[in-house]
Amino acid sequence: MSADHVFAALASPARRELLRLLLEEGGQPAGRLAERFDMSRPSVSEHLKVLRDAGLVAETRKGRERLYRLEPAPLMEIRDWLGPYERFWREKLAALSTLLDEMEDDDDGSR
Repeated sequence: MSADHVFAALASPARRELLRLLLEEGGQPAGRLAERFDMSRPSVSEHLKVLRDAGLVAETRKGRERLYRLEPAPLMEIRDWLGPYERFWREKLAALSTLLDEMEDDDDGSR
C-alpha cells in the first residue's frame, strides 16, 4: 500500500482513535469498537474499511462478526520515512541546548 493511502487514512482523528484502541486493547469486533464512538455503527465500519484498504487493519470473520486487528507494517514504513526528519530535529534541538548552555555559562560568569 502506498504511503499516500496510509497518510490519508491517518488524517482522521476517528481512525487514529480506532488504531489506538486496537493497539492498546487488541483485536475486537466492529460492534465493540463502535460502542466507543459517538457515531453510527455504519460510520465506524466505513472508517474501518478505510483503515483496511490502507493496510493498517486486518479483518477476519468469525460467524457473523468481523474482528479487526492492527497491522503495524504500514506504520513502520511511515516511521522509516520520517526517520531523516527526526534526525534533523534532534540535531537542531541539540544545537539549541548547546547554545542555551553557553548563554547560561556567560550569565554566570558576568556576576
